[in-house]
Amino acid sequence: MSKAFFASNTILPPWNSSEPPLIPCNSQFHFKPTTRRHLITSISILITPFLASDPFSPFPLPVSHARGLFQMPPFRLTNRYFLVRAGESEYESLGLINTNPVAKTSVDNGLSEKGKKQTVRAAFDLKEMRACDGNCWIWPSITQRAYQAAEIIAAVNGVNRSHIVPEYSFLDARGLGAYEGKSLDTISKVYESDSLSPNIKPPPTDDGTPNESVLDVFVRVTQVMSILETQYSEDTVIIVSPDSDNLTILQAGLTGLDLRRHRDLSFGPGEVRFVDTSSIPTYKQPASTVYKCLNPPSCT
Repeated sequence: MSKAFFASNTILPPWNSSEPPLIPCNSQFHFKPTTRRHLITSISILITPFLASDPFSPFPLPVSHARGLFQMPPFRLTNRYFLVRAGESEYESLGLINTNPVAKTSVDNGLSEKGKKQTVRAAFDLKEMRACDGNCWIWPSITQRAYQAAEIIAAVNGVNRSHIVPEYSFLDARGLGAYEGKSLDTISKVYESDSLSPNIKPPPTDDGTPNESVLDVFVRVTQVMSILETQYSEDTVIIVSPDSDNLTILQAGLTGLDLRRHRDLSFGPGEVRFVDTSSIPTYKQPASTVYKCLNPPSCT
């Protein structure tokens, strides 16, 4: 039978679990009435870690103590990131918009012959950039063409298949609502709205296709970065998206650019880009500082 020790070095006699616990009568052991102030303080200590991730919490924690709490643009990144748009899909080869997540794993959402060649080129671009010389993880959308692209990238760069981590929802192609099934040319109307406000959604439809605003996508890709920055440290992560908008909105957030101008950072099929939070590629440089946004999505 073990003995109980308290900070005062008082030893309690062995306790039989079938009997009520003995409470020492020594004067130094006594119960104090719990005041409301003590009770509130105790509760706040217990729940603070859970409220720390809530931006409206009355108990905010310093960023340095809130592991996994990710803010755009980030102060620093613990990992090295490459952004890759998958090559052309079968639907894109037909000039059609297809963003309904119900069909994202279908063969028709896979890479076209041209898309496979674009993706092979992307894989060798990554190899030339020495992306996977160290510990390398590939995070593709579960969408067919993105996952196929991840497998090609892994094969060319000598990455074990166990380092391919499919993302099931946060990297879905942006849902374009009523534009589903229409010509790719009509997407220009979506970008006209994007340039006015990140809150404007494409017209809705009743076939289950989401109609997502820039802000909706921004929330998703921020979630992805929060997961990655929490799960890995000092690693390389290759994010593979089925479309351009996930990547342009992500890069705009990471570099502190106005989300309304995300389209100016567009990715072509099979394009690879290294994430540098301090700048954007020279050929994508904006014409003026109107692009700067240090508190996305609240940009003025």
